[in-house]
Amino acid sequence: MTYTICHYPDQSRFMTECEGVTAYVEYIRTDRVLDIVHTIVPQSIGGRGIAAALVRAAFDYARENGLVPQAACPYAHAWLLRHPEYLDRD
Repeated sequence: MTYTICHYPDQSRFMTECEGVTAYVEYIRTDRVLDIVHTIVPQSIGGRGIAAALVRAAFDYARENGLVPQAACPYAHAWLLRHPEYLDRD
């Protein structure tokens, strides 16, 4: 499924809504790093790939802006391990 994901840099979040429920990833950005610190998907909309879509959107943004993706959040860390191409620093 495809989700509409919006970036809210003033809140350091990427967010989406499904069935009226909001899910998001929250990050910390430094000069060279985008570190996802929380991935929040309420149980009522879980199991639909929403967390993966949010993490991908955040790390796509990082790559497009020359930032190194990092993941303090356990879910985002596991996602990075499954997608090592996001760690390439060519």
